[in-house]
Amino acid sequence: MTADDAGLIDRFLEMMAAERGASRNTLLAYRADLNGAGELLGGLAGASKDGLGTLAVAWAALAASSVARKASALRAFYGFLEEEGLRADNPSAALPRPVTQRALPKILSVAEVDRFFATIAERLDVEHPVPADLRLAALIELLYGSGLRATELVSLPRRALSHDRPFLILKGKGARERLVPISDRARAAVAVWLPHVPGDSMWLFPSGKSHLSRIRLYQLVKTLAAASGIAPERVSPHVLRHAFATHLLEGGADLRALQSMLGHADIGTTQIYTHVDSRRLVELVNQRHPLAGMRAKKPHQRVDDDAPAP
Repeated sequence: MTADDAGLIDRFLEMMAAERGASRNTLLAYRADLNGAGELLGGLAGASKDGLGTLAVAWAALAASSVARKASALRAFYGFLEEEGLRADNPSAALPRPVTQRALPKILSVAEVDRFFATIAERLDVEHPVPADLRLAALIELLYGSGLRATELVSLPRRALSHDRPFLILKGKGARERLVPISDRARAAVAVWLPHVPGDSMWLFPSGKSHLSRIRLYQLVKTLAAASGIAPERVSPHVLRHAFATHLLEGGADLRALQSMLGHADIGTTQIYTHVDSRRLVELVNQRHPLAGMRAKKPHQRVDDDAPAP
């Protein structure tokens, strides 16, 4: 493994811990998979699509689940490099895609999210709220209310939000631009926080000479979860993004609109949320479809019945 690879892997794992809430064991597995792939390829940072294509042969004797895990680690790694501008292309399309069952995203119920906001409201219900709580309110309103990625949230420019424009235009993964609606609640929370941002700051959420880090955001969310009576290990900024998507879908949002708001290049990525509350979707079809109100004149004959058709 090259020195460049080691540094990039460290930065990637830092992001995974902060933005995705990856556990220690997950981080160790990712590091092992990335190091192993780097040895096979002679380095990760400059690997080509053709080079990644050779991994299918090297992994041929492994179980499909192991290949899927290794490929997933590499896809996430190269996606990170592309998003951070550390690499102009993403060669991971050449990686094998074994058929495995996709895990459902971790989510919170609406009631649990309400507890988050109740905790924040309690802290703000004083004569002089502390700036840290005003910042927290703005962060959580934007994170859950707009489904922003952690990186997108902490790196928002100071004047990203305008009082007369209820949306943001963000440049996310792959330099793709998307329009993100901002709720009145979020804009109000940001308006209250903004006077506490130093006038010479480039960032809406400054910290030191830069902006708030993903790790610090991760810590703030975990601390808020504990204060709200929710197990911290169940919560991360990415889980709140999942909650945003799931709760919008439950409320009747269009899947294509949700794809646009989340910044997913592939509708298949967004469709994972349809499995989170599949019972509700079945009920929706039964209640809202035009045929739902039409009674059949007689029971339908089973297609495997032996009786001949009339």
